Amino acid sequence: MKFSELRIIVKRLYKFYIKEHLSKILLALLLSFGVAGGTAGIAWLLDPAIKKIFIEKNNTMLFLIPVAIIISFSVKGLSLYFSRMILIVVAQKIVKKLGTEMASVVLNSDTGVIESKHSGKYISHFLYDVGIVGGMVGTGVLNLMKDSLTLIVLLSLMFYQNWKLAFFALIMMPFAAIVAKSLGKRIGKVTSESADVSGDLSKILSEIIKASKMIKIYQQEKFEYGKASRMLKKHMEKQIKISSVLIRATPIMEIMTGFIIAGFIYYTGLMVWAGEIEINNFFSFLTAMMLSYQPIRSLASINMLFYQGAAAAKRVFGVIDTNISIKELEGAPELKINKSNIDFKNVSFSYPSGNEKAVKDINFSITGGSTTAFVGHSGAGKSTIINLIPRFYDPSEGKIMIDEQSIHDVSLSTLRKNISLVSQDIILFDDTVYANIAYAKMDSANEEIKKACDFAAASEFIEKLPQSYETIIGENGVRLSGGQKQRISIARAILKNAPIILLDEATSSLDADSEEKVQNAIINLTKNRTTLVIAHRLSTIIRADKIIIIDKGQLVESGTHDELLKNSSIYKNLYSKQLSSN
Repeated sequence: MKFSELRIIVKRLYKFYIKEHLSKILLALLLSFGVAGGTAGIAWLLDPAIKKIFIEKNNTMLFLIPVAIIISFSVKGLSLYFSRMILIVVAQKIVKKLGTEMASVVLNSDTGVIESKHSGKYISHFLYDVGIVGGMVGTGVLNLMKDSLTLIVLLSLMFYQNWKLAFFALIMMPFAAIVAKSLGKRIGKVTSESADVSGDLSKILSEIIKASKMIKIYQQEKFEYGKASRMLKKHMEKQIKISSVLIRATPIMEIMTGFIIAGFIYYTGLMVWAGEIEINNFFSFLTAMMLSYQPIRSLASINMLFYQGAAAAKRVFGVIDTNISIKELEGAPELKINKSNIDFKNVSFSYPSGNEKAVKDINFSITGGSTTAFVGHSGAGKSTIINLIPRFYDPSEGKIMIDEQSIHDVSLSTLRKNISLVSQDIILFDDTVYANIAYAKMDSANEEIKKACDFAAASEFIEKLPQSYETIIGENGVRLSGGQKQRISIARAILKNAPIILLDEATSSLDADSEEKVQNAIINLTKNRTTLVIAHRLSTIIRADKIIIIDKGQLVESGTHDELLKNSSIYKNLYSKQLSSN
């Protein structure tokens, strides 16, 4: 990372995240004066201590100087504690703000953007990167203030005591600056590499946990163990590399300190012999000089800390700055539902990662209150059409209309408010059955939820669960069968009571008995509602008011079941295959 880029990132952090806490940072700065004053006081008190107590044997000073030393250490300790606590709180508030901004972006980002990046990478940004930024603010800013002030006060004391020796002690500072500059650039690069590895590690561990059954059935434990082990080793190596760069300044600074102090003692010895300095001044000055090297070493590492934090902030800002094209627009009119008619007009769409169009020049009209089924081979584009209606994606060409209103020109929230979706990819939370169903309508009464479960043929199995509706179902409903999960998902859609229903293989996980119950519930659910269905089950297809055949992203034929059975070779082929399999 170049210095110009570092400056831009730090400037942005200050303007939008640090500036609002400036009063607390200034308070920490004032407390840092206490740290600097206490440190200088300890060094300065050695001069009168040696002279008044050990040489002159002054009884009054024998009492006062130890008290003054206690006060100096107390001021330093308490000032350091409170300044550190203030900046820890500031740092954590900044971490929270960065995290909430990222969460907002992730929640509102286009589906295509979210799907283009593994969830493990996002988790790494939340748990790894924001922590480094917080460390830069909490530790870096504190050390910058505390150590700069301490160094200034100690240097002032040293010049006050003997300006010749003070200039001798300053020899070390240019070397410290050179070390800080060279190591700072290196730490930014290493931190970026480490973050990438951390994201990859999160991705692998996440997949291992989610795919545990598949790993076991295909007996790939050794393969996955090897993959995880290699990534953990890589992560370990990057962490060692970061630590080695961070502490690389230590031996350099210690060796330099040794040379400087050795030369200082030699030079001071000559001055004492010549009578230019007294022994008590020597010890006080030596203490001040040795105390000054701690802030010098700390300031040498701050440059690296800021490069490390800036590299992490750059990755966080990469998420925060994500361009969101499908979003709620201020002033957009509400979608007004009248009949729930749906029209696709010359609609085409391509996935960002795809070379060909997933759907091509689609035109159809759906009468409000009717049921329309989409059939075709896997990958034909059926689910893409369904996903365009709630604007999970926007078409590259054409318009989608609901009751003569373009869905791109109306409020996104009111569009989605009027749509219920039941997908073959069931999403459930690690919460109670009740909470998962109530997710569709948070203020639902118990009677509404139980009624929705009755319609979805879910009440019977829910009431047999250990805690009935209060049973925790585990991550994505892991403690339920496939059919049970599907029925909870359907109950959730029923509870929403939206005028437009999207069913994407909604009965795919149900056995024959459950399917019959759910189909009856779906008939009740879809009555007088516009319903779009993707299903291979004959029962759903036969009942549809209209069946649209999609092949290779294009609408090839449409009609009722009987019409297509007579006139469509594609439909007859699909029908015969399903019939023979049944």
